[in-house]
Amino acid sequence: MSGIMTRPWEADHGAGFQRRLGKTAAEVGDSRTTQDCPEIWELDNGDIAVIGRDATGAYRDRLPPGVSIGSDERLVIISGRLLSAAKPDIRDA
Repeated sequence: MSGIMTRPWEADHGAGFQRRLGKTAAEVGDSRTTQDCPEIWELDNGDIAVIGRDATGAYRDRLPPGVSIGSDERLVIISGRLLSAAKPDIRDA
């Protein structure tokens, strides 16, 4: 046994962008340009891609108990307005 554990879910880097969830950052007042816009996208395999400000370094040492950030993961922040604008586009579980 090699000791390598398989994750139950892995990001499919071959998935394509299917549709934006919600409005653009400019539409909700979070950006003045199209060059630095947080975004929420549904991928063609049903996964969700989030583009936001990388805050991994700011939060890594103060995560709640039981929360961790893997070496290949980043904690990103988007505004609550952007997530709220996406709510109607997000499928129920």
